[in-house]
Amino acid sequence: MHLLCHERPDDLVVETSITDARPGRVALAQTLFYPGGGGQLADKGVIRWSGGEARVTGFEISAGKIWHLLDTQAEMTGTVEAAVDPDFRRTMRQLHTDTHVLNALVFQHFDGALVTGVQMAENGTARMDFDLQGADNDRLRSLEGPINDLIRQDIAVTCSYVPMHEAHAEHGLIRSRSVAPPPTPDGKIRIVEIAGLDRQACGGTHLSSTGGSPPIRILKIDNKGRHNRRVRIGLGGP
Repeated sequence: MHLLCHERPDDLVVETSITDARPGRVALAQTLFYPGGGGQLADKGVIRWSGGEARVTGFEISAGKIWHLLDTQAEMTGTVEAAVDPDFRRTMRQLHTDTHVLNALVFQHFDGALVTGVQMAENGTARMDFDLQGADNDRLRSLEGPINDLIRQDIAVTCSYVPMHEAHAEHGLIRSRSVAPPPTPDGKIRIVEIAGLDRQACGGTHLSSTGGSPPIRILKIDNKGRHNRRVRIGLGGP
C-alpha cells in the first residue's frame, strides 16, 4: 500500500471526503495519517466535520482501506478535515531517522549486525535490539558521538522504491530479522536512504535531513540473552 504520508510527510492537514463510515470509524478518500508499524507509533490527530470534531484513537487496515478509529459514535457526513498532530509526528520522524543512523553505524562497526526489534515512544525515546553476540557495551556506547556528528551534518534523507527481488539481492538492504515493510501492489519495497551513509528498507516516516533532529543520548544498553543487545536512545543529547 502506498501511503500519502510517505509522499507528503510535511503536510499535516487535508480536506477530503468519506468513502465509507461505520459507528466509531471512517475511511477517507485521502489521509495523511501514518497508521503505525515497524516500531513506529501511529499518528495522533483529529477529524473535523460540520457536526463537530473527533479524536483519532487508532487504525485498522482491511481490504485496502485504512479505517480511522474514533472516540465518538457520531455519524460523519460530507467533507471532512483530517489533521495530524504536528508535535507527535515530528517526534516520531526524529526518532525514526535517528534509529536509522544508529542502525547504520552498528551495521558498519559490528560486522553487519541485524536488527531484532525496535520500538519508539511518545516521550522521545526509542530502543533498538541488535543481534550482537559478545559485543562490548562500552564500544556500543561510544557510538553516541558519531551519531550526533552525523545529525549535525544535516544529511539528506530520501526515499525510493525498488523491486522486491532486487531488495533481497542487495546485502543489508533488508536488515531486520523481525519485520520488513510489506511490498506495494506492484511488487516493490520502500527504501530510505541517508545520503552517503546508509540504505535500508523501511515503511515509516522520516525527516528530510538529519539536522531536523536534536542530538541524541544513549540512555542505556541492556544485555537481552546471549546474542541481543538493547540500545536505548533519547532525544535531547549534549
